[in-house]
Amino acid sequence: MRIKSVKAWWVQIPIAMDKQHVSDFGRLRSFDAAILRIETDDGLVGWGEGKNAAGSAGRYSTLVHLLNHEFGPTLIGRDPADVTYIWEDLYNGVRSEKAAAAGQAMPELARRGLTVAAISAIDIALWDILGKSQGQPVWKLLGGRKSDRLPAYASGGWADEDNIGDQLKSYIEKGGFGAVKMRVGAMDGASCVSAARVKAARSALGPNVDLMVDAHGTYTVAEAKRFAYQVRDCDLAWFEEPVIADDKAGMAELRAATHIPIAAGESEATRYAFRDLAVLRAADIFQPDPAFCGGITEAMRIGNLASAFNLKLAPHLWAGAPCFFAGLHICAASPASFTVEFSLGANPMIHDLAEEEIVVKDGKIEVPEAPGLGLTVNEKVISTYAITE
Repeated sequence: MRIKSVKAWWVQIPIAMDKQHVSDFGRLRSFDAAILRIETDDGLVGWGEGKNAAGSAGRYSTLVHLLNHEFGPTLIGRDPADVTYIWEDLYNGVRSEKAAAAGQAMPELARRGLTVAAISAIDIALWDILGKSQGQPVWKLLGGRKSDRLPAYASGGWADEDNIGDQLKSYIEKGGFGAVKMRVGAMDGASCVSAARVKAARSALGPNVDLMVDAHGTYTVAEAKRFAYQVRDCDLAWFEEPVIADDKAGMAELRAATHIPIAAGESEATRYAFRDLAVLRAADIFQPDPAFCGGITEAMRIGNLASAFNLKLAPHLWAGAPCFFAGLHICAASPASFTVEFSLGANPMIHDLAEEEIVVKDGKIEVPEAPGLGLTVNEKVISTYAITE
């Protein structure tokens, strides 16, 4: 079995006006991603996804070019089952043979960002092919699963103080969720505005629903401390991305100053960045995004790192179908995982791109049983919404 073709598209699916939301990223009018198709010489197809923008609303022409014209051609003729070694070869570049012989990483200068986003897409697709070739779901190849249904939380929450309670309760009604997440931070301006929204949410939800908040890295350390103090009585399950990801020392300072668990990692790539979070004691919950952190291979390494430091894993899955399905397999197989992010904002990149129906019932989501990712991609959606550069 050898890789025959590699093709990526910038797919941009519009979101209906009445389903759009506004946050610190502005108004999200479309859902965008780099979607990758790898085919083998015996006809197996694997699907992957890479991303370079939060919420997947961004420009993807450079990432798609990287996949189609730089990384893609190097994969032709390779055995797709060499998943780990292909990962390391792409990461180390021209020194890959030296790195393999020495047993250490020797990455090129461009070792993060778009490079790892491209590796992520390739890695997810290769795991999909490997599972299909073995007739097994990816979670089984990763060592098995902890359960056939995983707890999920509803991710959304942009409404103002007067409406946030009803918005979050509507999420619970849709899937029986026992946990919900709302957005705070720069979208509200002053921290007191976010705090008032959180207090309104807690009042509406009562004490028996876990409530998380996500600031998208928009607070300074001082502002994050102030906000945490203002919501100290709201029993928050976690405070996500309180400060910019580049300020790991600041995040550690905040974690030491508050009783609220700190979650972070959607903006981080590779196990090395998460090692730094762990060593600095900057986070309680790791949130790698499979389409950005390095794919399934690297997300599992990050999960092992979380376990070694007695931390938890909750992947960032505000994504398209290949990334989301990859996240389900990671959560099923990783001992450190405990919850699955389920987008309650408009997400056509999951629901339109996947032919499978994705639902949450009684607060849980089923782990795919079919070989590979368990994902059937609607290729007509790709052809309809692919952007030609």
